[in-house]
Amino acid sequence: MAKQKGNRIQVILECTEHKNSGMPGTSRYITTKNRKNTTERMELKKYNPILRRMTVHKEIK
Repeated sequence: MAKQKGNRIQVILECTEHKNSGMPGTSRYITTKNRKNTTERMELKKYNPILRRMTVHKEIK
């Protein structure tokens, strides 16, 4: 993993709807967040290419 600068860390976002549907494959995105300002887990709407629509992606550990 790359060297971290300050409070910014890399996080992985995974689609919640795709996970629950039972379809093969996963939709994941990598992004960064400021650990100091955003202490709770991130939740963003991102495009899922397998389901072909915008879905909620939550941070995983």
